[in-house]
Amino acid sequence: MIGLDMDGTLLTTEKELTEHTREVLREAIDRGVVVLPATGRPLAGIPEEVLKFPGVRYAVASNGARIVDLKESRVLYEDLVPYETGRRVLEICSRYDSMLEIYYDGVGYAEEEKLKHLDEYVPRLPMARYIASSRRPVADVRAMHEERKAPTDKVQALFRTTEECKKAWKEVEKEIPDIEITGALSNNIEVNAKGVNKGRGLMILGELLGIHREEIMAVGDGSNDIAMLREAGLGVAMENATEAVKAAADVVTLSNDQEGAAAAIEKYVLQALRKNA
Repeated sequence: MIGLDMDGTLLTTEKELTEHTREVLREAIDRGVVVLPATGRPLAGIPEEVLKFPGVRYAVASNGARIVDLKESRVLYEDLVPYETGRRVLEICSRYDSMLEIYYDGVGYAEEEKLKHLDEYVPRLPMARYIASSRRPVADVRAMHEERKAPTDKVQALFRTTEECKKAWKEVEKEIPDIEITGALSNNIEVNAKGVNKGRGLMILGELLGIHREEIMAVGDGSNDIAMLREAGLGVAMENATEAVKAAADVVTLSNDQEGAAAAIEKYVLQALRKNA
């Protein structure tokens, strides 16, 4: 099994899935490998070209909070952020200039007014385009959360500055126990339920499918990928990953703009399968 992060890993900086990468994925799937997205994105935020890629049946979304059988449109596993925990996270992050987000049932919601000024929180255009196209706008995220009073897949906040993000991160860690806190960007906070991460998600799916840890490869670039790279039998960091991510990995491949995920699949999976064919 191969778990693939999306942004900065499988997708280029322009959020594209290259033709060569498609060819590599097709061969891996044709040779019996379970290939799936393992992402911090909500299910609805995973590109259609990945979700509907022939042979891709499963997805680990929201940092492992939700594992889905795409073919049967069925949730195999979920571990959500309790309402009270989410309320406290949103309250702390709202003390800063931030864009709050909550994920319910695989869908991401963000404040409409902040989405209109998304470039102030997400200066990189490809990422801003992705967020704008995948979030459902609401008037007030905290009000929505209060009205529903329901557990969420994930709570997220994007901050105007890295400095404010760091301050909020420290406050959340100090004031709220029993959570998993990470981030894929330099200015965001992602909060999941205690123990929830992509690595655990991959291991749970592996158990369900009868695939052992030693048979699982994970590829990623961000801090929310660290647990996944450590848990997998082979953890692969992208060249564009942070040093902390590279330190958690077993090997480092090329960058996402050099099709590094495809290169890793060819080197560590397909070469062996071709020899044994």
